[in-house]
Amino acid sequence: MESLYKSVLIYGPPGSGKGTVSKALNLSDSVLHVSTGEIFRGIDPSSEKSKMINSYLKKGNLLPDDFTIDIWHEFVEHKIKEGLYDPQKHYLLLDGIPRTLKQATLLEKYIKIEYIIVLEMKDINKLILRMKNRALIENRSDDLDENVLKNRIDIYLNDTTKILKHYSDDIIFNFNADQKKLEVIKDVLVKFAPILS
Repeated sequence: MESLYKSVLIYGPPGSGKGTVSKALNLSDSVLHVSTGEIFRGIDPSSEKSKMINSYLKKGNLLPDDFTIDIWHEFVEHKIKEGLYDPQKHYLLLDGIPRTLKQATLLEKYIKIEYIIVLEMKDINKLILRMKNRALIENRSDDLDENVLKNRIDIYLNDTTKILKHYSDDIIFNFNADQKKLEVIKDVLVKFAPILS
């Protein structure tokens, strides 16, 4: 049995700043940031896999659980082979996974969760505005349709928050994401820089 990958999960509704905070934490030599969104967007657009992924993303829906875990695991194994990730030395910072209870269960054969970072933001209008701005900057067409954005936020609020109940409270740390970017980054780094450095 291979040893489990020690992992930190980062949660928050779409637009709460997970990518921004993850990039800050990823500056540590002991962290590898793995974003399922970036993995999916990085797959060859002409492939059948990519067409299937886009058919879900365009509606703001989650991909099938087994498919998501397989793609994620393939990506991590590839990073090990490239020498960019050493399970003995590094933390995986998981952004966008697990998104369902089934994914959380499937992941248990691969990871040991040490900490969970939760970015909290209640103002849905602010989240939508942030995502629309991001869409223009990053040319992400999946972030332009307001109905799709609302659907993604609903999925997060209804499904993803249930996952947090699956884990022990003593590894969950909540942060106020309704602040300026640097304030949120500062709050997270004050807590996690000493742990992840």
